Amino acid sequence: MCVFLEALWVCSFFFMDDNAPCHRTVAAKQLLESEDIERMDWPARSPDLNPMEHVWDFLGRRLAARTLPPVTIRELRLELQDEWAAMPQQLIDTLILSRGRRCETCLAVRGDHIPY
Repeated sequence: MCVFLEALWVCSFFFMDDNAPCHRTVAAKQLLESEDIERMDWPARSPDLNPMEHVWDFLGRRLAARTLPPVTIRELRLELQDEWAAMPQQLIDTLILSRGRRCETCLAVRGDHIPY
């Protein structure tokens, strides 16, 4: 993983772990440890703090709006890549820029649900 990131000059980062079960497997833990990747402390039940969750939602809605849904894994992969490429940069910017406000709101409600 760091080999890819080194090409981007970014090899020091935290893994934004939203406590999803797939992020807590032994295999995931071993991979992160082998790459010296630290997990970011993350409140439970707070997917709205993770910009990537909103990206997945955007991609899912775009795929659902297509006339013909993908049938094979290959079709799904290609359609996801198409939708990813078509994603407005403004959406990404807004998600990143709103993160501080989301965190402040989460703290204000002591980790309860936030309306995002």
